[in-house]
Amino acid sequence: MAVQKGNAGIVKVGGSNAVGEMTSYSFDHTSDTIESSSMGSTFKTYETGLTDFTASIDAYWDEDDAAQEALIAGTEVALIFFPEGDASGAKRYTGTAIVTSISRSGTHDGLVTCSFSVQGKSALVTATS
Repeated sequence: MAVQKGNAGIVKVGGSNAVGEMTSYSFDHTSDTIESSSMGSTFKTYETGLTDFTASIDAYWDEDDAAQEALIAGTEVALIFFPEGDASGAKRYTGTAIVTSISRSGTHDGLVTCSFSVQGKSALVTATS
């Protein structure tokens, strides 16, 4: 069984700028289902519906990071998720998304953090680098 270390993950914005100071990310790829049961059925049946993806990226805030600065609420961005890093042969997930929210926070004994949430606008495509 192949396993991957989480700290190898990379998220790129606009195709080339990796999000700097990233501490975590997640992306969810989902599919709707459409009930197709008919009169007289004794068991519900379903068909595949539309697919969708959402994602979030957490990082230490860096106002000099081009990728973080490109993630502006209400803008459309191209994203590439590399769960195992971006070396040749690595799996990647690519899609266009709308930035839906940004939050920044800090504490008296910590670093300023930021969190970005996005809603997929196009299909999430799986490929190999």
